[in-house]
Amino acid sequence: MSNWKKSLKYGTIVFASSLLLAACGNGDVPDLDEEASADNGEEAGADDSLPEIEEGDTSTLMVGLTNAPDSFNPFNRPGVAGTWIQRFFYDSLLTMPTADSFEPALGEFETDDNQVFTVTIDPDANWSDGEPITAHDVAFTLNTIAHPEVETTLGTSVAMIEGANSSGKMEDGETELAGVEVLDDKTLTITTKSPVDLAYLSEFLGFNVLIAPEHVFGDIDPVDIPNSEAATVPTVFSGAYKLVEYDTDNYVHLEANPDYYRGAPEIETVYARIMNGTAMITEFQAGNLHMAAGGGIGMVPVQDISLLEDIDGLVVEEHPSFNGQYMIINNERFADPQVRQAFAYALNRELTVENLLDGRGEVLASTYSSASPYKDEDLSPLPYDPDLAREMLEEAGFDFDTPLEFVVPTGNAVREQNGDLIEQWFTEIGVEVNQNNYDFPTWLSMAQDLDYDIGLMGWGHTVDPNIASYVQTGGASNNMGIADPVIDQLLEDGMAGTDFDERFPIYAELQQHLQDEMPIVPLYSDSQFSVQVDFLNGGINEFWAGSLYDLHEWTLDEQN
Repeated sequence: MSNWKKSLKYGTIVFASSLLLAACGNGDVPDLDEEASADNGEEAGADDSLPEIEEGDTSTLMVGLTNAPDSFNPFNRPGVAGTWIQRFFYDSLLTMPTADSFEPALGEFETDDNQVFTVTIDPDANWSDGEPITAHDVAFTLNTIAHPEVETTLGTSVAMIEGANSSGKMEDGETELAGVEVLDDKTLTITTKSPVDLAYLSEFLGFNVLIAPEHVFGDIDPVDIPNSEAATVPTVFSGAYKLVEYDTDNYVHLEANPDYYRGAPEIETVYARIMNGTAMITEFQAGNLHMAAGGGIGMVPVQDISLLEDIDGLVVEEHPSFNGQYMIINNERFADPQVRQAFAYALNRELTVENLLDGRGEVLASTYSSASPYKDEDLSPLPYDPDLAREMLEEAGFDFDTPLEFVVPTGNAVREQNGDLIEQWFTEIGVEVNQNNYDFPTWLSMAQDLDYDIGLMGWGHTVDPNIASYVQTGGASNNMGIADPVIDQLLEDGMAGTDFDERFPIYAELQQHLQDEMPIVPLYSDSQFSVQVDFLNGGINEFWAGSLYDLHEWTLDEQN
């Protein structure tokens, strides 16, 4: 009999803490490194606060996470795990079921000119305390994100609005965005600085921004929001579920919101359990989990996916990812693009994908993977050519006597192994490397201070091709010291386009320029996996980021 046909019982449970910090500032796409699973878990005794799920119980969903949520603050969501959990209890204006579609949630958008957007709020939408969700809540959320003194990771989600600068902030002294106007309790207009692609606005503002309750946060001084009870222990919600408890680094307990405006959830209780990747395999084998969160925040190491594929009653699906892993380069220390290109030729990236990822991924030619509609299929990754790499370095007058300071963050087994390979490949062309391993928060601080030569970093990407936060001069997650006027102009031109056909050739040119200048070396994008029991109706979709759009409709079939 399959483990899934038996009652779910909890014996010894392995938990791990993986509370990783992410890039601070205004980039609304966090570094993928925050998603790296923790592989250093310690065994703990059974947690009495977790229930035993009896046979036939369809009311409780057990979800596996390999990252602890790092924030319940809707204005500042540095980690992907925190954002994923927040989507259970805070809604956005739009949902994003697939990479190229949007549906109304709290609101819907209409425009005649791609510059003035009318937003209509669902008339039945209420906060969990009974207060109506209004246009004033939306305006408050956008103005708070753009407030000069508010700590936020969502700046680029509002940077297109009139009254915000390129970082998504208002000028000092301003408290309201000029481009946000409330017309009535359920209607507002959003005016952008210039016409924009509706898909861009829909993803960055409509989907990425979670709406916060003004009547809860409105009386809090903006600088005090991060440490306020409203941000750390929220009690008023708009989503399908209510946050009941966070047992730090162990689990998040959520209960259904019976008054949810889109319909009361079918599943009453959700536990998001935090454990390392190895423990997740064990828990699936024991029948103690219904699904993994996926997206890198709830997944076993890619080398062990085959173990899950062998479990009867477990459905494992593989999809390409928008995200990527990179070797970032300190551009201030290595200003010559010939040196940076040589670094790329020195790396056998195909071997990384085949050996470390078991072929479950792809070598990147740029920051756009095959999941992205903006990937230029005519652009191929630079090949592995160590002889050419050394020749280019010699021609550029590279200093072979000074070792490269190479930082590899801990927590992601594949990346750590790849770091060892990269050190070996550099050594083979005569470049000495001092590899140092640090936890991600330490590495992030070093990267922000440009205190390194080269290092490994993961980036999360949106469907929209805007990568300004990473490579634009002064970008919130530009930890490479990139200051390239051509990149800046192409990014500006790309954002000025109002549809795919207009924007694609601009981003194709950007991809070629990135390869020519090589301010970063794109390494690989590993596949995303959906892992869940076959009696869960719902769960993770091919477009992972939007998978919770129908959360309230998920069900568990009874098992005989």
